[in-house]
Amino acid sequence: MHSFEKLLLENKAWAAERVQDDPTFFKRLENIQKPEFLWIGCSDSRVPANEITNTLPGEIFVHRNIANLVVEDDVNCLSVLEYAVVHLKVKHVIVCGHYGCGGVKAAMMDQSFGIIDKWIVGIKELYNENREEIDALENETDRVNLLVEHNVRKQALNLAKTLTIQKTWAREERPTIHGWVYGLKDGLIKQVLTLAPPVKKLNYQIV
Repeated sequence: MHSFEKLLLENKAWAAERVQDDPTFFKRLENIQKPEFLWIGCSDSRVPANEITNTLPGEIFVHRNIANLVVEDDVNCLSVLEYAVVHLKVKHVIVCGHYGCGGVKAAMMDQSFGIIDKWIVGIKELYNENREEIDALENETDRVNLLVEHNVRKQALNLAKTLTIQKTWAREERPTIHGWVYGLKDGLIKQVLTLAPPVKKLNYQIV
């Protein structure tokens, strides 16, 4: 049996199990999509959003790319953001990186990785901006993981600057932006940043 054939068999088993546990499961998913969360994560196969948050299909709208970047001219990411915030009306947008990220590690190395170099150029710049703090750490793993945290903060801030978020914040008190980092060694998520919608000041007129 080929490996891809095993995936198809596992799919059938999974679908049958879902129906056995809840006969209306797929009917609900077919007719409505109302996720509360948008997840912008890394493409790393070890960090599946639904698995590590113990959520079901339909609960999280997901976009993934190498090193969980939010780049101002990435139409793919920005389109996902626009659809999730404006049309699905998600309440939370999560940028989730992970310790030991290969994209972050590559940005710290003095060698070429082909077309990936263009994608991670922003992380290279972020590394240079924080190089003194990062290089002060003796352990290479610690250096990579510190840059991972810096990168998550940076991408969350990039999110807050997008037109989609700015326009929505001007009208509504959502979404809240979260910066998280997932630990491969223990399966736990660390919160590193939260950006809430700005509080709107009410104008009172004394009569």
